[in-house]
Amino acid sequence: MSTPSESPAAMRAAAPLVQCITNFVAMNFQADVLLAAGAAPAMVHDPEEAGEFAAIAPVVSVNIGTLSPRWVEGMLEAALVARKANSPWVLDTVACFATGLRRDATAKLMQVGPSILSGNASEIIAVAGQASAGRGVDAGDTVAAAEEAACKVAKQVGCIVAVTGEVDYVTDGEKAVRISGGSSLMPQVTAMGCSLSALCAAYAAAV
Repeated sequence: MSTPSESPAAMRAAAPLVQCITNFVAMNFQADVLLAAGAAPAMVHDPEEAGEFAAIAPVVSVNIGTLSPRWVEGMLEAALVARKANSPWVLDTVACFATGLRRDATAKLMQVGPSILSGNASEIIAVAGQASAGRGVDAGDTVAAAEEAACKVAKQVGCIVAVTGEVDYVTDGEKAVRISGGSSLMPQVTAMGCSLSALCAAYAAAV
């Protein structure tokens, strides 16, 4: 296991193939971020090949930003294959509280059991089954307000939960860390959170 200071070098040495089932808004930016970090992104989402590709990728990153029923099918195929292979897979629950399609997709994906769950405070609160103040893709709750929900979900699912914000809160339900370095300007740039969850996937495979 690499230490935080060793992790970037470990990433570049491993150059993990990351299957990204992500949204149209984030796709190019997310791929560039992964390439800059030393990973190898592959945007493979169609159910005709998503499961097959997940069998060769060491990690899968699922982001529900721009959903359609067919994309959900591909997400589930890839997640199930990763789970069966004991490979890590990451779920980014973008605006999971906003519509019935998103709530249903999130519930189905959570049943598969992600290795890492990433979302803003309102998304994590919603995944925990609580009312959130989110609006669209934006959080209306503070990271601190989501800490209890994050611990609850982490224990129930047996995963790592990352609540993203200016200071991220990351927990496995027992231990927790706060990671500074974010900015209040990040919500003004598209695909920042989406790229972070993809980076989590890459590091999960590499280190």
